Amino acid sequence: MSEQIRILIADEMSTEAERILREGGLTVDVITGKTGDELKQIIGNYHGLAVRSASKVTADVFAKATNLKIVGRAGVGVDNIDVKAATAAKVSVINTPAGNGTAAGELAIAYMFALARKLPQSTASMKAGKWDKKSFSGVEITGKTLGVVGFGNIGKLVADRGVGLRMKVLAFDPMLPAGAVPPTGVELVTFEDLVKRSDFVTLHIPLVDSTRNLFSRETLLKMKKSAYLINCARGGIVDESALYEVMKSGHLAGAALDVFGEEPCGPLPLFELDNVLASPHTGASTKEAQVKVAIELAEVFVDYFKNGKLRNAVNKVD
Repeated sequence: MSEQIRILIADEMSTEAERILREGGLTVDVITGKTGDELKQIIGNYHGLAVRSASKVTADVFAKATNLKIVGRAGVGVDNIDVKAATAAKVSVINTPAGNGTAAGELAIAYMFALARKLPQSTASMKAGKWDKKSFSGVEITGKTLGVVGFGNIGKLVADRGVGLRMKVLAFDPMLPAGAVPPTGVELVTFEDLVKRSDFVTLHIPLVDSTRNLFSRETLLKMKKSAYLINCARGGIVDESALYEVMKSGHLAGAALDVFGEEPCGPLPLFELDNVLASPHTGASTKEAQVKVAIELAEVFVDYFKNGKLRNAVNKVD
């Protein structure tokens, strides 16, 4: 690298990213908490931009990014990056799909147990001084059917855990090639078949035009009345208003949501329902995951600028 390559870390992330970038011969500035307008004023100085979910990398930012070659998201989703504008500006966008897979998958499994045994509700009852044993009869996981929508890194991890728990595991992913052979214990099925047969449905797909409101009122009503829905993927895949109406009517035994159509979200009607569990987009919020995604992002940047090799690209730049 004859030219000095400058990298901006615009969101808080593990210091391992900065260390690896510097050891790779790159110049690094850590400047967090900038608004979109503030980011526009400085982005022209940088060849690489590293973000998590806080910074919004809009078309206006790319218009000022005269030297930018790559934007990296320490995480899987790139909703906060205008990928179309990046492609037009000839800027590669990468994510870190390996780093937080375990954390997100384990959250889905944790929610499955919490829903099945009503753990948050029984804890709240006990803390209120009650001993209401009869109200917290649950269901067993063993022998139940787990439907995994999306069979990428995280979906496969969840399916593997489901097999280990002696569940019947169904999987659907429209991106799987024809004739794909699933792992032992997993049955590849159609979306309709999965929705109708599963006792637990867990989502691990991106939010794109084809998946927005995929779980509409119509889809939700096709699920078993006794089924549970878990979304640790992306807000917008589940129609929250429809889910509220369906669950209030008594259809579905419970739901757990880590993601929402609008984030941060205020109080939602869904939160009025005792059989709805929720968390503020914590799928990747483990100490281990935050270190792993930072390391993965930094290593991709170094490999790109030192060796001209690009990994984990979510767009194609000519």
